[in-house]
Amino acid sequence: MVQQARAHCPLCTIGAAAAAGGAAWLGVNQGVIGLFIGAFAVSMGWWFSNLIKRQYVKYQRAVLILLSYITTVLPMLNIMEAPLPVFVFIAGNYGSLLNRTYVINLFLLGSLIGAAIVSVTPYLSRKITEARKKTIPFQGMIMTFVLLILSGLIINVVV
Repeated sequence: MVQQARAHCPLCTIGAAAAAGGAAWLGVNQGVIGLFIGAFAVSMGWWFSNLIKRQYVKYQRAVLILLSYITTVLPMLNIMEAPLPVFVFIAGNYGSLLNRTYVINLFLLGSLIGAAIVSVTPYLSRKITEARKKTIPFQGMIMTFVLLILSGLIINVVV
């Protein structure tokens, strides 16, 4: 009997890592690289959590996913320093609580967006399947990569 394919399979994980490597090789900005690294880290954590058949700790899946993200992204923060100044002006003088320049690490922001995309895609795929009453082959993987690529294009153009 053929087993059902699951979300966050090794193919998706390797694909996200390859996309991050390809983005770095092509000279894409660090926000996009962070997007794919964050997606890779969460996908890897999800994949490992699916390998463990028994629950040993409460919230085991979430803990493994978070641990995978932290151990993948945090060590790279020293290498991937991509400061993005964001000036917020609402009213009044510069330096007040409402008017400041905030510095955001673009790599970290991208990795959080990539992690969110990989985490939300299985839910979106299920909802689309429920609405259509059938599944497109590799629907979850296609959705994940389309959302990651679109987000990467947006980040690369805007920043």
